[in-house]
Amino acid sequence: MNRIRDMAGLPVRHGQIVRTAFADCHDDSAVERLVRDMGSEGLDLVILFMSPNSDLNKVLAEATEAFAPAHVIGCTTAGELSEHGYSEDEIVAIGLPSSHFQTRTILIEDLTEFQAQPIIDRMIRNRNQMAWETPDWGSEFALLLVDGLSLREDELTSQLALGLGNVPLFGGSAGDGNLFESTYVMHDQHVLSNAAVLVQVRSCCPIKVFKADHLVPTEKRMVVTGADPARRIVCEINAEPAAREYARILGKDPEQLTTFTFAAHPVVVRIGDQHHVRAIQQVAPNGDLVFFSAIDEGVVLTLAEPDDMVTHLEAEMSRLRSYGTPDMILGCDCILRRVESEQKQRTGEISRILADNRVVGFSTYGEQVNSMHVNQTLTGVAIYPPEEDR
Repeated sequence: MNRIRDMAGLPVRHGQIVRTAFADCHDDSAVERLVRDMGSEGLDLVILFMSPNSDLNKVLAEATEAFAPAHVIGCTTAGELSEHGYSEDEIVAIGLPSSHFQTRTILIEDLTEFQAQPIIDRMIRNRNQMAWETPDWGSEFALLLVDGLSLREDELTSQLALGLGNVPLFGGSAGDGNLFESTYVMHDQHVLSNAAVLVQVRSCCPIKVFKADHLVPTEKRMVVTGADPARRIVCEINAEPAAREYARILGKDPEQLTTFTFAAHPVVVRIGDQHHVRAIQQVAPNGDLVFFSAIDEGVVLTLAEPDDMVTHLEAEMSRLRSYGTPDMILGCDCILRRVESEQKQRTGEISRILADNRVVGFSTYGEQVNSMHVNQTLTGVAIYPPEEDR
């Protein structure tokens, strides 16, 4: 087997350029295990996807010290994607070695007051600097982690797109299991709500940023006739109370709408020649529908039905393998996909596919791709070994 060495002299086996490690979030020595399994030398960036049951401040403080001088960023999750596929109560660590990656991080501390132009200017400067320092490296992508309860993902993603140029962006919204109470992003020793972290990455590894959902639009359409866009609430559909009208279209009892109902019968909007999911989070006590992403009056919603999610995921992984065998795939997977897999008893099959293809990441409260905030979607980046490492 071919072997290479990173800049710290550590041996790296073929197919193991990106380092990963996993630990029980309740383990007091979790960071020690992550360091033991992943190493701490020669890393440019460490990403932590942490169960909300973790002691966030303790873990982050220890990780920042242990992995220095690498930056440490991350977020809380609605479940983790680990070496075994879907998992819970874990800390997932991803290390990008400086032998193959160069990164810049931008912490956006207050999403209510953020000014886009200074961030865009900084993104452009970062990109130019990395290109000057590594002119022979040809791959770039951006990762965005956002507080999943901030209600600002749509605006943030659309504005940051102005600074991307032709660089693809993907990301996920931090989760809190299925509680929807408190979500956090992390940057070095800061644990913050109402915040976001943007990572710009340049690499010598070929990459493919992707977006996948298994939903097929139907002919059933409805119009939002009453909404509170700032809170992502729809109060009327087709001039009728929102939850009652949605249930009528489904042929269901409005009192029996559940998270699984929303996962099994999502709605999508058409933008250009593509459909994007606008997932429903819950029914408010007054019968309004609370959405995971932007919604407004006049929007035409199309009811979608799920294709077989196992077959679809395998096809997407096969497509990514057609470019070569990925070293790893960093994935942001909507919590509603996990809910659907559990309800349909397909979790084992989905986990097997994720593990077989080394998909590592977290379950989210929403996903970002380029200029869009979407739902019920898997977004991510497949990272391939450079030609000289194959």
